[in-house]
Amino acid sequence: MSRRALPSFLTALLPALLVAGCGGASAPPEPPLAPAALQAVVEDPGVNRDKLARAVDTLFTADGIGETRAVVVMHGGRIVAERYAEGYGRDTRFVGWSMSKTVTAVMIGMLVADGRLHLDRSPPIPRWQRAGDPRGEITLRQLLQMRSGLQHKEKADPVYTSAEVRMMFLDGRDDQAGWAEAQPLEHEPGRTFEYSTPTAAILSDVVARVLAPDRGAAERQQAVSEFLRSRVSVPLRMDSLTAEYDRAGTMMGGSMVWANARDWARFGEFLRNKGSVRGAQIVPRGWIEFMTTPSPRAPDYGAMTWLNRDSGGDREVLFADRGPKTLFAAVGHLGQYVLVSPAQKLTVVRLGKTDEEDRGALVDALARIVVLYPR
Repeated sequence: MSRRALPSFLTALLPALLVAGCGGASAPPEPPLAPAALQAVVEDPGVNRDKLARAVDTLFTADGIGETRAVVVMHGGRIVAERYAEGYGRDTRFVGWSMSKTVTAVMIGMLVADGRLHLDRSPPIPRWQRAGDPRGEITLRQLLQMRSGLQHKEKADPVYTSAEVRMMFLDGRDDQAGWAEAQPLEHEPGRTFEYSTPTAAILSDVVARVLAPDRGAAERQQAVSEFLRSRVSVPLRMDSLTAEYDRAGTMMGGSMVWANARDWARFGEFLRNKGSVRGAQIVPRGWIEFMTTPSPRAPDYGAMTWLNRDSGGDREVLFADRGPKTLFAAVGHLGQYVLVSPAQKLTVVRLGKTDEEDRGALVDALARIVVLYPR
């Protein structure tokens, strides 16, 4: 008996029939997006609109990710997605927590550019300049790169022994920089990376000492506040930018800088454009390059800025296995993020409240947004 060829339409259907006969099934279609999810994304966001809307929606609706309160996505200098949780909006100021450190680093960069500070010299801290004090060997560069060697143990257990807790809420709260500067050396300066909120308090004190030397608390606060306004807030059009100060008049530059979501995005765009705003160079390009260059002691950290690189250990702050290595970020406690990817012309802001055990899921969700955009 001769074999006859199957009709062409049956040949085309055969793979699907075999799958169905073996109990297989195609993936179910994704559920329709809620109107609010799609409305949060512009008509042409530079990628598939539905995919971007779903990725943003995940930040607000997924279980085990914490509470997202605001998201802003900017591509090519324009807002392509913006969404807020109930009770929050465009005018809401959000605390940056440790994203404040990146703002402080920019202020230091301006003073270096003005010739009032020097990267490889000891900063003007009187107690360190006493004869024989080994802390006089600490340079400004080492402070910015979190390798001062000072005994600042972050996230210690029990929590009341932790350096940032003691400084902000216990024995150091009235003069936070004074507390941080009084701590002894634990390592030789420059040798060891140790993330430290007290280090940012020291840098904030340095700013005040340059702007208002030998002045009282009120004068220090006024001088720093005016500098922040005139050199950062006004040129970047970050009208909501503000900071808190301790009783010594020192800006809480490691934790307590506030801004609304759009202004945090403007700050990210300022960094993406290497310190330039509308053609004006607000801080030298080389300073932003310094902030985003790996520290000699931490491949995933620059100068008060996290880098999308493998830490070489068990620390995973960003997503080095997915996003470009040139991506960097300001990152704050409880899941505050300003992600900046120059290669993708992309800035992503997420503000909210996520506990440490859920941070991995949050990072995965943020990576979903970033990888949508071509490099």
